[in-house]
Amino acid sequence: MSKWIQEYQSKLVSPEKAVSVVKNGDWIQYTFAANTLPVLDPAFAKRIPELQDIVIVNGISTRPHAIHKADPTGVHSTWNSTHLTALDRMYAKTRRVHYGPLKYSEAPRYVRENCPPDILMIQVAPMDKHGYFNMGPTITHFRAAADMAKTIIVEVNESMPYAHGGYGNNLHISEVTYVVEGGHNELPQIGEEETTEVDKKIAEFILKELRDGDCLQLGIGGMPNALGKMIAQSDLKDLGIHTEMLCDSMVDMVESGRVTGRRKQIDQGRMVYTFAAGSQKLYDFIDNNPACAGYPADYTNDRKIASQNDNVVSINNCIEIDLTGQVCSESKGSRMISGSGGQLDFADIAYNSRGGRGFLCMSSTYTDSKGKVHSRINPLLTLGAVVTVTRPVVQYVVTEYGIVNLKGQPIWERAERLISIAHPDFRDELIREAQKLDLMR
Repeated sequence: MSKWIQEYQSKLVSPEKAVSVVKNGDWIQYTFAANTLPVLDPAFAKRIPELQDIVIVNGISTRPHAIHKADPTGVHSTWNSTHLTALDRMYAKTRRVHYGPLKYSEAPRYVRENCPPDILMIQVAPMDKHGYFNMGPTITHFRAAADMAKTIIVEVNESMPYAHGGYGNNLHISEVTYVVEGGHNELPQIGEEETTEVDKKIAEFILKELRDGDCLQLGIGGMPNALGKMIAQSDLKDLGIHTEMLCDSMVDMVESGRVTGRRKQIDQGRMVYTFAAGSQKLYDFIDNNPACAGYPADYTNDRKIASQNDNVVSINNCIEIDLTGQVCSESKGSRMISGSGGQLDFADIAYNSRGGRGFLCMSSTYTDSKGKVHSRINPLLTLGAVVTVTRPVVQYVVTEYGIVNLKGQPIWERAERLISIAHPDFRDELIREAQKLDLMR
């Protein structure tokens, strides 16, 4: 029996024993995206009622949490989220969900310098013969959390794909406090959002702007999915991937022969990402695939690193924009919907990449719960709306009515260009409001 297997056996405990180390006041780095805790979570939930002032740090919830059910109003625990999903918004109906604003490229540094956890609980793939556990599809800031945590508890999932790095995608048994064996647990499946005709129209505009050899970053949503499928069916060649989130549409692009990564300046031939979330097709794709490289977020989203690639194309959704070019992508008024993520990072990366282009996309209108239609291009942002991308950083804005470039433009030119891609029913009103605000010539 090897030294590492002996150490593994000495640290192997029941889920109940593992969570017994949690004490009042602990900060716990918990789940993120596909990295969930189907065995530790219910065990921890049983302890929640006897604890006080526990802080749970979570991001991109993809599966309901037993600890929420055990403390639905937040009497015993505080829920800090780095990026909200529909589940987190559901939790917010009964308890406070505290969003932590972040620039994703800085997330590992936040963990090291500003909010180090007491405990890291993380799901991993089975230990290899060298004593390493692989983090599977979720690297993000977990290496930083492991460096800072006083206690590390790993939940071993036999069904976790083995994801190649990069770096920062493994934990060694010597670092681990407790090992819990979770058996075979399917990773959460994230279905593709429904693609609308508006999504397809926006995707068509962007597809015309793409060139052979472009290095892509795609956000999540119906429009990026539509674009991914169009790229897979196009005649584009030698595309690269350097992104924060790896998604199903990128697998389609690879399988169709559109993605080779040959023209990348760094990580040539490899698809770089910091977390992967999607269907089983995606998890099967990254499993032991040397063409994939998982890195911490301070590599994938760092401007100095990512912009070494030429022709970086960043494509992300937003919620609304004002006539000066301020972009909100994370809230409806003051109500948080998602989070900043890496949108600001990649808008900046794209512009600083030689030949790069950054696209921020949205439907020109939305319909509220009462059936009223509203413009997403507005004279001013909705009261309380969060500015995700500041106006000097914004490059291209896309709706189903066209593409405009705001870089280097004065306020009056920005207003005119944005009004030109607003829904026709709102253009006259936008002109009148712009004149009242002295935004026009």
